[in-house]
Amino acid sequence: MNFGQWVRSRLHIPRRGWIVFSHDVIMAGISFVLALFLRVGDEVFLYFPPMILVQAIIIFTAIAAVTFLATNLYRGVWRYASLPDLLAILRAATITIGLFLLVLFLWTRLEPMPRSVPFINWLVLTALLGGPRFLYRTSKDRRMDVKLDAEAGRKVPVLLVGAGHEAAIFIRALRGETQRIYTVVGMLAEKQKRVGHQIQGIPVLGTMQQLEQVVRRLEREGRYPERLILTKEGMDGATVRSMLDEASALGMTLARLPRLTEFKSGTGDRIEVRPVDVEDLLGRPQTPLDRDSMAALIAGRRVFVTGAGGSIGSELVRQISDFGPNQLVLLDASEFNLYTIEGETRARHPHLTCPAVLADVRDGQRILRLFRRYRPELVFHAAALKHVPLVELNPFEGMMTNVIGTANVADACVDTGVSAMVLISTDKAINPTSTMGVSKRIAERYCQSLDVQRGRDGGPRFVTVRFGNVLGSTGSVVPLFQKQILAGGPVTVTHPDMKRYFMTTREAVELVLQASVLGVRRDDLEGRIFVLEMGEPVRIRDLAQQMIRLAGLRPDVDIAIDYTGIRPGEKLFEELFQDSEALVPTDCQGLLLAAPKITDIAYVQDAIGSMAKACADADEARLMALVRTLVPEYQGATEVAPKMRSA
Repeated sequence: MNFGQWVRSRLHIPRRGWIVFSHDVIMAGISFVLALFLRVGDEVFLYFPPMILVQAIIIFTAIAAVTFLATNLYRGVWRYASLPDLLAILRAATITIGLFLLVLFLWTRLEPMPRSVPFINWLVLTALLGGPRFLYRTSKDRRMDVKLDAEAGRKVPVLLVGAGHEAAIFIRALRGETQRIYTVVGMLAEKQKRVGHQIQGIPVLGTMQQLEQVVRRLEREGRYPERLILTKEGMDGATVRSMLDEASALGMTLARLPRLTEFKSGTGDRIEVRPVDVEDLLGRPQTPLDRDSMAALIAGRRVFVTGAGGSIGSELVRQISDFGPNQLVLLDASEFNLYTIEGETRARHPHLTCPAVLADVRDGQRILRLFRRYRPELVFHAAALKHVPLVELNPFEGMMTNVIGTANVADACVDTGVSAMVLISTDKAINPTSTMGVSKRIAERYCQSLDVQRGRDGGPRFVTVRFGNVLGSTGSVVPLFQKQILAGGPVTVTHPDMKRYFMTTREAVELVLQASVLGVRRDDLEGRIFVLEMGEPVRIRDLAQQMIRLAGLRPDVDIAIDYTGIRPGEKLFEELFQDSEALVPTDCQGLLLAAPKITDIAYVQDAIGSMAKACADADEARLMALVRTLVPEYQGATEVAPKMRSA
């Protein structure tokens, strides 16, 4: 851009901009005169003869005008004057004073100028430029408040939980709305020291533990809040559950603020709070992750994911693809799931090579051919049948997929020299009472034995990661409850005392990758099983009640809860470790380590071979005998209708 273009760009000022520019130039001239009178009073003409004074005012004003144009000072919107505008004013005032002193030095050598005048002028100019801007914003805010309060239409009184930065931004943004639907009646702080203070004019009435007292106080004042709004991101799940229970008991609904990135500026935009998600109820503080090590494990490598279209597999694909693998092979037996994750991955990373392979892990020859073709360096095995009642009714299918399929993938890893294989397992493998659980325990044992064998003969590392239920995954209770609530109920729970461990898909996969890093890096962890820290188990009945409340309904009043009885293979309580498993600490928060008993690889291989034959022959008695030999602690369901079994 040449000088002429620069000048034209600066002179292209909208009509309101000319008004602001004219104001600023006039204020600049006035500031110089005021500074002189503040310093020398009536003796100003002793320092500056009238003609010299007029010339100095003109020069100062001209310098200010050029500076204001160069710094775009006129482009700030007074209605939203803020700290960046103040910094722009300070910068413009400093440049103006500096240039004027330079001109005055060349003109008069600064002889008539008292040394304190430039500093006084700088303060006065800043006040004259900034004062009207902030007074205008304040008056508009007050008029807007009066106008909104006078408008017809009822506003929802809300109480904010959290007295921090997010709450302040929400209140400020709310005042900028032309038709706001909320009015903030108070705030609750996390700490007592904030109580009694105000943020954006809104009082902090108490702590989060004093919710009921604060609400009763507001009720007496005729300002009963109808909604409780959580303002802080990442609030502890136990706190959210407690807030939900108390809010429901007090007749209030619970909501969350939009994320900070979702706030919009300007008038006319409606700020809508969002519902509290189930993830918020179960959330835990974010676990610190070693992302550099994850990137080092994956970047530039050929990676293979089985079950790539499933709940865990698809999230594995998303996170792995972000670390820049050389190639990412997606394998799944479901055509639709494979089509979906392939399309998403190609859209997410257009330049990533990600062949989609439709195959069944139970076909050992097909798996081996695929491994020899793609030569993966890192394998994540997420393919499995996981629905407990269905696998209980179809034991041969469950064993073929979860046991024989895992053995096929593991054997292909050994045959093709894969660097490491990661097996995704489940807490149902502990003291299993279901076919699904015991099948995953046998898969664990096979990979454990191979990992120990690797220590003697060399070969791939086999890392096993065990965790509980994943929120929103296929077949989990959360989407089932949501569907039942939308249908008007009833919500079905198998037993009032049933408890389960839960975590989000994102969190589970992040910790799977973290465990993979540790398992591959440390040779002293051969045959060990990584267990994700799942927090406290959640009572399914409580989860159902909380989800009903989140929908703005009342449990057992608006939506009934029916108890259907424990299904075949289910347990009341899931476990993360067996009593006989020795715990070994890790240096990564969120990861525990189990050291279960290791079985000789030759013995496991023979037993799995016999299991494959029993499945092919549909010999259930032989299959279950082999299962109990490999997993003595297995206690299967005793009553399953034989006619519903798969043949």
